[in-house]
Amino acid sequence: MRFAHVTFPGGVAPSLALVDLDGAVDVAALVEDGPRTVEQLIAGGDAALDALHEAAGRYEGAWTPVADLDFAPALLTPPTMLAVGLNYAAHSGELNLKTDDTPTVFTFWPNSLQGHDQTTTWSRRLSETVDYEAELGVVIGRPAKDVTEEEALDYVFGYTVVNDISARNIQYSEAQWCRCKSLDGFTPVGPYVVTADEIADPQDLHIWTRVDGHMMQDASTDQMVRTVARLIAHLSQGVTLLPGTLISTGSPGGSGFSRTPQVLLRDRSTVTVGIDGIGELTTHCRMTD
Repeated sequence: MRFAHVTFPGGVAPSLALVDLDGAVDVAALVEDGPRTVEQLIAGGDAALDALHEAAGRYEGAWTPVADLDFAPALLTPPTMLAVGLNYAAHSGELNLKTDDTPTVFTFWPNSLQGHDQTTTWSRRLSETVDYEAELGVVIGRPAKDVTEEEALDYVFGYTVVNDISARNIQYSEAQWCRCKSLDGFTPVGPYVVTADEIADPQDLHIWTRVDGHMMQDASTDQMVRTVARLIAHLSQGVTLLPGTLISTGSPGGSGFSRTPQVLLRDRSTVTVGIDGIGELTTHCRMTD
Protein backbone atom coordinates (compact mmCIF):
# COMPACT_ATOMS: atom_id res chain seq x y z
CA MET A 1 0.00 0.00 0.00
CA ARG A 2 1.07 3.56 -0.71
CA PHE A 3 0.36 6.51 1.60
CA ALA A 4 0.94 10.26 1.48
CA HIS A 5 0.09 13.40 3.40
CA VAL A 6 -1.82 15.61 0.98
CA THR A 7 -4.18 18.55 0.86
CA PHE A 8 -7.15 17.72 -1.35
CA PRO A 9 -8.72 20.36 -3.61
CA GLY A 10 -10.62 22.80 -1.43
CA GLY A 11 -8.88 21.54 1.71
CA VAL A 12 -6.94 23.65 4.19
CA ALA A 13 -4.64 21.12 5.86
CA PRO A 14 -2.87 17.88 4.94
CA SER A 15 -4.56 14.58 5.66
CA LEU A 16 -3.53 10.96 5.21
CA ALA A 17 -4.33 9.57 1.78
CA LEU A 18 -4.21 6.12 0.26
CA VAL A 19 -2.79 6.35 -3.26
CA ASP A 20 -3.00 3.86 -6.12
CA LEU A 21 -3.34 3.83 -9.89
CA ASP A 22 -6.85 5.31 -9.63
CA GLY A 23 -5.60 8.35 -7.71
CA ALA A 24 -5.94 9.16 -4.03
CA VAL A 25 -8.64 8.86 -1.42
CA ASP A 26 -8.73 10.42 2.03
CA VAL A 27 -8.33 7.73 4.68
CA ALA A 28 -11.07 9.53 6.61
CA ALA A 29 -13.48 8.48 3.83
CA LEU A 30 -12.44 4.85 4.21
CA VAL A 31 -12.31 4.24 7.95
CA GLU A 32 -14.24 6.26 10.50
CA ASP A 33 -11.94 7.45 13.30
CA GLY A 34 -9.02 5.93 11.39
CA PRO A 35 -5.44 7.23 11.36
CA ARG A 36 -4.90 10.76 10.12
CA THR A 37 -1.11 10.59 9.69
CA VAL A 38 1.43 7.97 8.72
CA GLU A 39 2.70 8.11 12.28
CA GLN A 40 -0.77 7.23 13.60
CA LEU A 41 -1.06 4.46 11.02
CA ILE A 42 2.23 2.96 12.20
CA ALA A 43 1.04 3.14 15.81
CA GLY A 44 -2.09 1.20 14.82
CA GLY A 45 -0.01 -1.79 13.74
CA ASP A 46 -1.16 -4.56 11.42
CA ALA A 47 -4.80 -4.11 12.48
CA ALA A 48 -4.87 -0.56 11.10
CA LEU A 49 -3.32 -1.63 7.81
CA ASP A 50 -5.70 -4.58 7.47
CA ALA A 51 -8.72 -2.36 8.14
CA LEU A 52 -7.62 0.10 5.46
CA HIS A 53 -6.96 -2.65 2.94
CA GLU A 54 -10.43 -4.10 3.51
CA ALA A 55 -12.11 -0.69 3.39
CA ALA A 56 -10.33 0.25 0.15
CA GLY A 57 -11.63 -2.94 -1.46
CA ARG A 58 -15.20 -1.90 -0.65
CA TYR A 59 -14.84 1.77 -1.54
CA GLU A 60 -16.97 2.91 -4.48
CA GLY A 61 -16.49 6.65 -4.23
CA ALA A 62 -14.37 9.01 -6.31
CA TRP A 63 -10.58 8.99 -6.39
CA THR A 64 -8.79 12.33 -6.74
CA PRO A 65 -6.17 12.54 -9.51
CA VAL A 66 -2.66 12.76 -8.10
CA ALA A 67 -2.01 15.87 -10.20
CA ASP A 68 -4.68 17.72 -8.19
CA LEU A 69 -3.01 17.07 -4.82
CA ASP A 70 -0.73 19.33 -2.79
CA PHE A 71 1.87 17.22 -0.97
CA ALA A 72 3.22 17.65 2.53
CA PRO A 73 6.25 15.63 3.72
CA ALA A 74 5.62 11.87 3.73
CA LEU A 75 6.44 11.95 7.46
CA LEU A 76 5.20 14.85 9.55
CA THR A 77 6.53 14.16 13.06
CA PRO A 78 9.18 11.42 12.96
CA PRO A 79 10.64 10.88 16.44
CA THR A 80 14.13 10.83 14.95
CA MET A 81 15.65 11.34 11.51
CA LEU A 82 18.95 9.49 11.20
CA ALA A 83 21.16 9.91 8.15
CA VAL A 84 24.02 7.69 7.06
CA GLY A 85 26.89 9.31 5.20
CA LEU A 86 29.45 7.74 2.87
CA ASN A 87 27.43 4.57 2.28
CA TYR A 88 28.28 4.32 -1.43
CA ALA A 89 31.97 4.02 -2.30
CA ALA A 90 31.63 6.17 -5.42
CA HIS A 91 30.16 9.07 -3.42
CA SER A 92 32.84 8.83 -0.72
CA GLY A 93 35.55 8.93 -3.36
CA GLU A 94 34.15 11.92 -5.25
CA LEU A 95 33.95 13.95 -2.02
CA ASN A 96 37.50 12.89 -1.05
CA LEU A 97 36.17 11.41 2.19
CA LYS A 98 36.92 8.01 3.68
CA THR A 99 34.33 5.30 4.19
CA ASP A 100 35.06 4.14 7.74
CA ASP A 101 34.60 0.67 9.18
CA THR A 102 31.51 1.91 11.03
CA PRO A 103 28.80 4.11 9.50
CA THR A 104 29.01 7.88 9.62
CA VAL A 105 25.73 8.88 11.32
CA PHE A 106 24.20 12.32 11.77
CA THR A 107 20.70 13.74 12.16
CA PHE A 108 18.33 15.92 10.17
CA TRP A 109 16.50 18.62 12.12
CA PRO A 110 12.68 18.69 11.84
CA ASN A 111 12.54 22.20 10.33
CA SER A 112 14.26 20.75 7.23
CA LEU A 113 11.30 18.55 6.22
CA GLN A 114 9.74 19.46 2.89
CA GLY A 115 7.03 17.97 0.66
CA HIS A 116 7.02 16.86 -2.95
CA ASP A 117 6.69 19.60 -5.60
CA GLN A 118 7.30 22.32 -3.01
CA THR A 119 9.84 25.15 -3.08
CA THR A 120 12.97 25.27 -0.92
CA THR A 121 14.48 28.73 -0.44
CA TRP A 122 17.86 29.77 0.95
CA SER A 123 20.09 32.83 0.98
CA ARG A 124 23.00 33.02 -1.47
CA ARG A 125 24.91 34.79 1.31
CA LEU A 126 24.67 31.56 3.29
CA SER A 127 25.58 29.16 0.48
CA GLU A 128 26.12 29.11 -3.26
CA THR A 129 27.33 25.50 -3.17
CA VAL A 130 24.06 23.66 -2.58
CA ASP A 131 24.01 20.04 -3.74
CA TYR A 132 21.50 17.21 -4.17
CA GLU A 133 21.70 13.63 -2.88
CA ALA A 134 19.15 10.92 -3.78
CA GLU A 135 18.64 8.51 -0.88
CA LEU A 136 16.46 5.56 0.07
CA GLY A 137 14.49 6.34 3.22
CA VAL A 138 13.56 3.56 5.63
CA VAL A 139 10.65 4.01 8.06
CA ILE A 140 10.76 1.92 11.24
CA GLY A 141 7.47 0.23 12.13
CA ARG A 142 7.95 -1.04 15.69
CA PRO A 143 10.46 -0.51 18.50
CA ALA A 144 13.80 -1.94 17.43
CA LYS A 145 16.60 -2.46 19.94
CA ASP A 146 19.59 -4.79 19.68
CA VAL A 147 18.13 -6.46 16.59
CA THR A 148 20.21 -8.75 14.42
CA GLU A 149 20.93 -8.18 10.77
CA GLU A 150 18.87 -11.29 9.95
CA GLU A 151 15.73 -9.94 11.60
CA ALA A 152 16.23 -6.23 10.91
CA LEU A 153 13.91 -5.93 7.91
CA ASP A 154 11.04 -7.30 10.00
CA TYR A 155 11.07 -3.95 11.82
CA VAL A 156 10.55 -1.88 8.66
CA PHE A 157 7.13 -0.33 8.07
CA GLY A 158 7.95 1.02 4.65
CA TYR A 159 10.20 2.98 2.35
CA THR A 160 10.27 6.49 0.95
CA VAL A 161 12.48 8.82 -1.11
CA VAL A 162 14.75 11.44 0.48
CA ASN A 163 16.68 14.29 -1.13
CA ASP A 164 19.54 15.06 1.27
CA ILE A 165 20.14 18.64 0.10
CA SER A 166 23.52 19.85 1.37
CA ALA A 167 25.28 23.20 1.70
CA ARG A 168 28.77 21.97 0.88
CA ASN A 169 30.60 25.10 2.06
CA ILE A 170 29.10 24.66 5.52
CA GLN A 171 29.73 20.90 5.46
CA TYR A 172 33.46 21.37 4.86
CA SER A 173 33.81 24.18 7.41
CA GLU A 174 32.30 22.40 10.42
CA ALA A 175 33.12 19.18 12.26
CA GLN A 176 29.53 17.95 12.15
CA TRP A 177 27.14 17.65 9.21
CA CYS A 178 23.76 18.28 10.85
CA ARG A 179 23.49 22.00 10.16
CA CYS A 180 24.62 21.96 6.53
CA LYS A 181 21.87 19.44 5.74
CA SER A 182 19.15 20.89 7.97
CA LEU A 183 18.52 24.36 6.62
CA ASP A 184 14.81 25.04 6.20
CA GLY A 185 13.38 22.77 3.52
CA PHE A 186 16.66 20.89 2.93
CA THR A 187 15.13 17.44 3.59
CA PRO A 188 12.37 16.76 1.07
CA VAL A 189 10.73 13.40 1.85
CA GLY A 190 8.10 11.60 -0.21
CA PRO A 191 5.86 11.81 -2.05
CA TYR A 192 4.89 8.44 -0.62
CA VAL A 193 5.60 5.89 2.05
CA VAL A 194 5.31 2.48 0.41
CA THR A 195 4.72 -0.39 2.82
CA ALA A 196 7.50 -2.96 3.13
CA ASP A 197 5.50 -5.77 1.53
CA GLU A 198 5.61 -3.84 -1.78
CA ILE A 199 9.44 -3.88 -1.88
CA ALA A 200 10.80 -7.39 -2.39
CA ASP A 201 14.44 -6.40 -1.88
CA PRO A 202 15.59 -2.93 -0.75
CA GLN A 203 19.02 -3.74 -2.22
CA ASP A 204 17.64 -4.08 -5.74
CA LEU A 205 16.23 -0.63 -6.50
CA HIS A 206 17.13 1.85 -9.23
CA ILE A 207 17.94 5.24 -7.65
CA TRP A 208 18.53 8.42 -9.65
CA THR A 209 18.56 12.24 -9.79
CA ARG A 210 17.71 14.71 -12.55
CA VAL A 211 18.57 18.41 -12.30
CA ASP A 212 16.77 20.63 -14.80
CA GLY A 213 16.06 17.56 -16.90
CA HIS A 214 19.65 16.23 -16.94
CA MET A 215 20.49 12.85 -15.34
CA MET A 216 23.05 13.40 -12.58
CA GLN A 217 22.85 10.24 -10.49
CA ASP A 218 22.01 6.82 -11.91
CA ALA A 219 22.72 3.85 -9.66
CA SER A 220 21.31 0.91 -7.72
CA THR A 221 20.88 0.37 -4.01
CA ASP A 222 22.90 -2.84 -4.41
CA GLN A 223 25.94 -0.53 -4.44
CA MET A 224 25.49 0.35 -0.76
CA VAL A 225 28.55 -0.36 1.38
CA ARG A 226 26.22 -1.43 4.18
CA THR A 227 22.80 -2.90 3.46
CA VAL A 228 19.57 -1.59 4.96
CA ALA A 229 19.47 -4.60 7.29
CA ARG A 230 23.02 -4.02 8.44
CA LEU A 231 22.35 -0.33 9.09
CA ILE A 232 19.25 -1.06 11.18
CA ALA A 233 21.12 -3.69 13.20
CA HIS A 234 24.00 -1.30 13.85
CA LEU A 235 21.86 1.72 14.75
CA SER A 236 19.69 -0.33 17.13
CA GLN A 237 22.55 -1.51 19.34
CA GLY A 238 21.80 -0.04 22.75
CA VAL A 239 19.38 2.46 21.19
CA THR A 240 15.66 1.92 20.66
CA LEU A 241 14.62 2.99 17.18
CA LEU A 242 11.10 4.24 17.80
CA PRO A 243 8.20 3.63 15.41
CA GLY A 244 8.19 6.30 12.73
CA THR A 245 11.96 6.81 12.83
CA LEU A 246 13.34 7.74 9.41
CA ILE A 247 16.71 6.36 8.32
CA SER A 248 18.22 7.94 5.22
CA THR A 249 20.65 5.38 3.88
CA GLY A 250 23.21 7.40 1.91
CA SER A 251 23.66 8.66 -1.63
CA PRO A 252 25.33 7.12 -4.68
CA GLY A 253 27.97 8.82 -6.80
CA GLY A 254 27.20 11.70 -9.12
CA SER A 255 26.90 14.65 -6.76
CA GLY A 256 27.05 18.03 -8.44
CA PHE A 257 29.75 19.48 -6.18
CA SER A 258 32.27 16.90 -7.38
CA ARG A 259 31.70 17.40 -11.09
CA THR A 260 33.88 19.42 -13.45
CA PRO A 261 32.29 21.80 -14.06
CA GLN A 262 30.14 21.69 -10.94
CA VAL A 263 26.38 21.24 -11.25
CA LEU A 264 24.88 22.96 -8.21
CA LEU A 265 21.34 23.90 -7.28
CA ARG A 266 20.71 27.50 -8.29
CA ASP A 267 17.84 29.96 -8.29
CA ARG A 268 14.94 28.35 -10.21
CA SER A 269 16.61 24.94 -10.47
CA THR A 270 14.29 21.94 -10.36
CA VAL A 271 15.67 18.71 -8.94
CA THR A 272 13.88 15.36 -9.01
CA VAL A 273 15.17 12.32 -7.16
CA GLY A 274 13.51 8.97 -7.64
CA ILE A 275 13.55 5.32 -6.70
CA ASP A 276 11.77 2.84 -8.93
CA GLY A 277 8.80 1.25 -7.17
CA ILE A 278 8.62 4.03 -4.56
CA GLY A 279 8.24 7.38 -6.30
CA GLU A 280 9.67 10.59 -7.72
CA LEU A 281 10.32 13.56 -5.42
CA THR A 282 10.60 17.01 -6.99
CA THR A 283 11.93 20.18 -5.35
CA HIS A 284 11.89 23.69 -6.81
CA CYS A 285 14.77 25.90 -5.72
CA ARG A 286 14.87 29.64 -5.02
CA MET A 287 17.83 31.69 -3.84
CA THR A 288 17.43 35.06 -2.13
CA ASP A 289 20.02 37.80 -1.57
